[in-house]
Formats: sequence, structure tokens, C-alpha cells
Amino acid sequence: MLMSFAGRGKSACIAAADTTPPTMSNRRINRPFSHLLLGLLLTGMSGWSVAGEVAVDPADNGADIRDDTTEDADSRSAEVAAAAEGMVDVVPEKEQDDDVPLADAVDAAEGSAEPLSLLGTGVAPGSSMRLSWSATELFEGVPVSTPVLVVNGRLPGPTLCLTAAVHGDELNGVEMVRRVLHDVNPRKLSGAIIGVPIVNVQGFRRGSRYLPDRRDLNRYFPGNPSGSAAARIAHSFFTNVIANCDALIDLHTGSFERANLPQIRADLRNPDVVTLAQGLGGMVILHSSPAVGTLRHAATQAGIPAVTLEAGGPSQLELNEVKHGVKGIETLIAELGMQRNMRRWTDPEPVYYRSSWVRADSGGILFSDVSLGSTVREGDLLGTITDPMNNARTELHSPYSGRIIGMARNQVVMPGFAAFHVGIASAKTPVETTEPPVARDESASDDYVDGMSEEE
Repeated sequence: MLMSFAGRGKSACIAAADTTPPTMSNRRINRPFSHLLLGLLLTGMSGWSVAGEVAVDPADNGADIRDDTTEDADSRSAEVAAAAEGMVDVVPEKEQDDDVPLADAVDAAEGSAEPLSLLGTGVAPGSSMRLSWSATELFEGVPVSTPVLVVNGRLPGPTLCLTAAVHGDELNGVEMVRRVLHDVNPRKLSGAIIGVPIVNVQGFRRGSRYLPDRRDLNRYFPGNPSGSAAARIAHSFFTNVIANCDALIDLHTGSFERANLPQIRADLRNPDVVTLAQGLGGMVILHSSPAVGTLRHAATQAGIPAVTLEAGGPSQLELNEVKHGVKGIETLIAELGMQRNMRRWTDPEPVYYRSSWVRADSGGILFSDVSLGSTVREGDLLGTITDPMNNARTELHSPYSGRIIGMARNQVVMPGFAAFHVGIASAKTPVETTEPPVARDESASDDYVDGMSEEE
């Protein structure tokens, strides 16, 4: 049974031990596939009306764009810290509505919905429309447009947002958004669904996780209108799109040739986030505090409950993972009362309050002995690393009892490489922390963050 949501405010923040949680209001295909999919999204979709694009000129002269993979980490961290500390005003103040549980919003609403105003365009009740958001320009002066799909229901209700391809090489979420948006009937919908299938169009076109300047967009939210190119893009997207959401599902995959068992990453100390995670039905839930700079963290800080749905790996379209994610999202839509004829998924899955990555202690080629979803006991063999030069072999054993919720594909690894992600069976509640983790940009350091930050 879903917990209730309450009225949302701009200044809400993630709860610590003595802090009130934020609330919210009612209201395996290859790279050529990615280019084809992008073309389809950019040129139009049958059944969707098209509105003009909204462009935000970041006035970026490209001075901070570099050809190498290095970056001033202190400079990047300062941008994130400034936004996190409220030094950058990101979300415009919104009027507070009466506190009404989101799941009850449909029953409490009377009459017809009003037009949804987004990106300078009004979307009529009971209709669908394809809008366009543009945050920056290429050096040729041509705007980079991103499709924004909107379904505005005939009846009032909450606004659910779906974002995908914040990392440009993650394809599964792109297809999830397309399927969900095209399955929704606006005449039967209460509330609205906003879907952005490709947030990072520039990375998507190149089959890259990053922006053209090698920055990770999901390290810069909520952004800075006068910061780096990444910070400006993040600010534009957050202000023009995310600020209009009542709840957010950010879709991702594993990174760097790793794959994830379909799972929900959520801050389980936040009741509204718990509600959102539970509403997705039979899917593994992993407690993780959102790292500063991620879209999930920025949204939650702004009073918009958000979770990350991880499924599969990068650079491929994996239909089983896509179906899994779509089933979860449609379950949420039904649980929120937005479209009651949606299929529901109630098969229970475990909640993991702890997890740990098992790292390689030697270099070589990884051969896995387990698969995603495998149950393991402490001491079980997870895989073997073989040195092709001298035939030396090193075994990797699980230090915990639990389940494989993420793992590297068989590949060349180096010492320290995160190979297997184990969800640890535990009855403990989430550990309270006063400081959320900081997501580092892989381009800023030779080291990268494993676990949640690495993938999100």
C-alpha cells in the first residue's frame, strides 16, 4: 500500500536524523541504432503534435572545453557546492497547494484538467504533444534540440516525469520512455506525464556517456546559468523541465561495461521517496543516498521525490530489461491512480539497505561464474581473473551473503576494478548521515566512484 505524499515546497531537503523530509504537491542493438532512434525522435512521431522549440542561450564561448580527459576538480566541485548550498537560485518559487496525498489527488479533484504550460506552450487536457527543449548551441550556431513528450490527461492529477539518456550511451531508458508514453491514453489519464527520452543528445549522437567537453552531465545538477557548459545545460533543463514535475523517475544503466539487475535506487529515509519506490512494484530496491550533483539529488532537494531506475548495461538495447522497466513504471502510474486500467505488478522483491562492490586484486581477463540476480553466500566463487601472459589465475570470492545486483561483463580488468556488486541481506534500517556523498566526474580524476555514483 502506498504511503501518502504531502504538499511540496521549494526549500525542502533530504531528511537527516533530525530533519523533516521533503514533500510534494497534488498537481543488444549497436550504435547505428542510436542514430536511427535519434532521427525518429527529432523528426517527429505519429500521433504527436509538434510545438516550437524553446532555446536558452548559455553564452558559452567554449573556453573551458578541453580535448584531454583532465579537468580542474576543485573548480567543478565548487560549482556543485554552490548550487547545493543555495548560492544559485534554480527553482522558481511556486505557490503551495493544500496538502493532499498524491495517490488521492485523482479522487479529490473535480472537473476537467487545465492546459499544462511547459516550455512556453500550453498542452490541452486530453491531448499529447511533442515539444522541444534546447539548452545550448554547437559551434556552428545551430541549436541542439531535445524532444520532450507530453501527455496531459483529461482529468486533474499529479505530474510524473521520466528522464533517460542523461548519459548518452544508455539506451534502455530511451525505449522505456517511448513505450510508456505511447501506451498512455490522454483521455483516460488523470494528471500529466512528461517524458524526455534523450536528455544528453550530444552524447547520444556520439554513443558517449559524456558531453562533448568530457563532462558527466549527471554531476552538475541543479546547474549554474553562468558556470561551465555542463552546468549551464543542467540549469536550463532543471529550470525549464524538472521544476514542473511532482515526481521523477530517472532511467539509467550500468556504466563502463557493467550491467545492473533492474533495481530502484532510493533514499529510504525519505517517506515520499519510499512511496515512489514501492509504487514501482516487483523490483529490487537498494537504499542509496543521492550524491550531490546528480539529478536525483537536485530534484529531491527541490521537494520533488525522485528515484533512479537502473536496468542493464550501456551501448545496447536489452529488451528484457526494457520490458521490466516499463512494467514497473506502468505499475506506478496505476498505483498513483493516474490511469487505473494500467497493469499492476505486485510480486515482492527484497529491499537492500547495504551493498558492496567486490574488486579485482590483479589484472587480466575476467571470467564470471555468476550472473545477475544470482544468490550467493559468503565465500562463494564469483569469478576468475586470468593473466593471458603467464596463465596466472586469481579467484574472486564474495565477502558477503546476498545477491548479485550488478556486475562487470567479461572483459580486461585492472587491479581495483569493481567487478561484482553484492546486495547484502540485512534487516537494518538506513544509516542516518548528515552529508550526502559527492558524485565525482570521471573526467576529473583517474579514480572513479563505484556503486551508486559511478552509475548514476
